[in-house]
Amino acid sequence: MNKIIKFENAKDIITKIRKKKKVVFTNGCFDILHIGHARYLKEAKDCGDILVVGLNSDDSVKRLKGDARPIISENDRAEMLSHLESVDFIVIFNDDTPINLIKVINPDVLVKGGDWKIDQIVGSKIVLENGGEVKSLSFIDGISTSKIIEKIQKMR
Repeated sequence: MNKIIKFENAKDIITKIRKKKKVVFTNGCFDILHIGHARYLKEAKDCGDILVVGLNSDDSVKRLKGDARPIISENDRAEMLSHLESVDFIVIFNDDTPINLIKVINPDVLVKGGDWKIDQIVGSKIVLENGGEVKSLSFIDGISTSKIIEKIQKMR
């Protein structure tokens, strides 16, 4: 089964699954995959049956993080995520936020890392209005892609 699905196919695929299983959604750049990501995605999966990850496209990451990012291409980032047991589907999106993707898949549970307050999580209002849950999960302080990049740069 291919875990990487196109944005335009996401609604049909996820709607069929939602009839039988609890769908959890999260999103991010996942530029340099690290232990914080792995733990977070495992915790996200534990909130339901199916975990859908909205992955920022290369263009989206550039707009959000600057011209030096992403380090890893969207296709490689998507493939890396697809090899994680906790991740069931990956959908690449080109917008700055996943709001349109959230509207399309209408998850039962929306999650982000603990550095996000529930009222700041993009799509929280939509998910709550549709009877879903919104959760702010654990956050490992001091572990981030930015900090990894800084460490590498100091080594040069």
